[in-house]
Amino acid sequence: MENVVWLTRTELAEREKLPVATLAQWASQGKGPRYARFGRHCRYRLSDVIAWEEQQFGDGAA
Repeated sequence: MENVVWLTRTELAEREKLPVATLAQWASQGKGPRYARFGRHCRYRLSDVIAWEEQQFGDGAA
């Protein structure tokens, strides 16, 4: 069984150098990395975050 690493929205905001409010807005719009809800709390699986980050390098990336 693999060890899953979960990030809070605050931890992800720090990682991406974004305001927490941006991540909340993205979540409400269906944008950004996948997340799971545990009660009132959103958590981002590190593997999903890394996959999302890789997708951000589109064809126009230098």
